[in-house]
Amino acid sequence: MSTTSNPNDLNARLRSRTEADRRQIEETMASEQRRLGERLRAVASDALLTIEGDTVATVARVRVILLNAWLRPLVVGLILFVGISGGSWGLMQWLSAGIQRRIETLAALEVRIEDARGTLAGIEETTWGVTLLEIDGDRFVVLPVGTMDHPPWTVGGRPALKLSSE
Repeated sequence: MSTTSNPNDLNARLRSRTEADRRQIEETMASEQRRLGERLRAVASDALLTIEGDTVATVARVRVILLNAWLRPLVVGLILFVGISGGSWGLMQWLSAGIQRRIETLAALEVRIEDARGTLAGIEETTWGVTLLEIDGDRFVVLPVGTMDHPPWTVGGRPALKLSSE
């Protein structure tokens, strides 16, 4: 056998060798790409789990902050508002009831005063202006002005008669 090679054989061997090397490179690249893809999926999955865990922790912290910073003061403020409003309403009801009682008492007293004035006017009419007074233990009958020319006693410029103390 002769070991001579011709350019066509060399060219065909070179082509087959190049084709084999290319297939091997493609297979190696495909294998490396699969391993890289699996690693990237694993890293992305770990990152997603970490993000989810951090998000849950952050949400929990935000809830606590909202509870402490907003909700509790809001509830305390509402309770204080309702308490102060209720107390003010109760105080106003009590005060208005007291004022209403005093107004009704004043109206009743004014009616009684008018009745007493009417009674006094009637008494003065029936007594012809004569009044009875006691001054320092002495009793006097005070007469209307002009009833006596030279009275023995006068009280407030009006003629008077002194009564015995027996």
